[in-house]
Amino acid sequence: MDMLTIGAFAKASRLSPKALRLYDELDLLRPARVDPHTGYRYYAPEQLERARLVAWLRRLGMPLAGIRAVCALPPAAAAREVRAHWERVEAETAERRDLARFLVDHLTTPSGPSSPSRRDTAMTTLDLRYAALTDPGLVRPANQDTAYAGARLLAVADGYGPAGGPASAAVVEALKVLEDGAETPAGEVLNLLADTVRDATAAVRDAAGSDEAGTTLTAMLWTGSRLALVHIGDSRAYLLRDGGLFRITHDHTVVQSMIDEGRLTPEEAATHPRRALLLKSLTGGAPVPADLRLHDARPGDRCLLCSDGLSAVVPEARIRHVLTTTAAPEDAVRALVDAANAAGGPDNVSCVVADVTQSAA
Repeated sequence: MDMLTIGAFAKASRLSPKALRLYDELDLLRPARVDPHTGYRYYAPEQLERARLVAWLRRLGMPLAGIRAVCALPPAAAAREVRAHWERVEAETAERRDLARFLVDHLTTPSGPSSPSRRDTAMTTLDLRYAALTDPGLVRPANQDTAYAGARLLAVADGYGPAGGPASAAVVEALKVLEDGAETPAGEVLNLLADTVRDATAAVRDAAGSDEAGTTLTAMLWTGSRLALVHIGDSRAYLLRDGGLFRITHDHTVVQSMIDEGRLTPEEAATHPRRALLLKSLTGGAPVPADLRLHDARPGDRCLLCSDGLSAVVPEARIRHVLTTTAAPEDAVRALVDAANAAGGPDNVSCVVADVTQSAA
């Protein structure tokens, strides 16, 4: 059998000889033969495919331990692992991007006794008006949703499985500690949210008991000038601004991943048999990374957090109409729940509406 020297193999695989020696030591890519006298490494041509996969995964930034796991999997399972890795990278990149934006804003805004920073000014002039409502719908025998709205925290959690109700209640209850804490600077709030959700995962694990039960989580923490968002699952957050309705979360579902890959249209996804299958949620199993975002708030903004009991049956055009024509948050959440039930109420439905208002001086 023809063998490639380490130099020839490095050139063909686009891996350096130094990298190949490291991967040999780590049992990631063993040479086909090692000369017993010189110690020189030789590789078989059929090893090129694995070597190229290793090279691609390294360029993707995957750790060596992850590469070893991916290389041991069949193609379909390996593809799922690569997708999951990239979702984590995107979430971490988005968190760093939002922090960078905050730092640029913070460092370029004049501050001082006679010229308060924009953040400090906003903190003294903006308030939230809010309301929350949850309803079992017309079909389900029990309500496994939890909705909460407070002076700092807004949250919707949609439980599923045998202990879905306790799981959703547990994660929201764990987040309520944020209501009692000191107001957090915008630059630190994403870290605070990430730490709190990590602690809340233990509460969900205790409530769920196994990975057969779990919950989604979509929550916002008010800093006085910004809203920090944490999101896992297929509950949603929307922003109504200047008459336009914008979805600011990305569903962690099988059908959404198929839409992202171009294999499914949004219209096809609405009737897909696996449309409710989650890729990420809080369960009794291993923790999963959450999406974290930081959003500037403006007077007149209206935020909606909802479970899929609303978004799956009420078109966004109808949601926008309700939000733009209903003045008080209390009336808005009731109108949205009524709209879901008018559409058949096939699932529990939960809504939180919060308005950003100008404080009286």
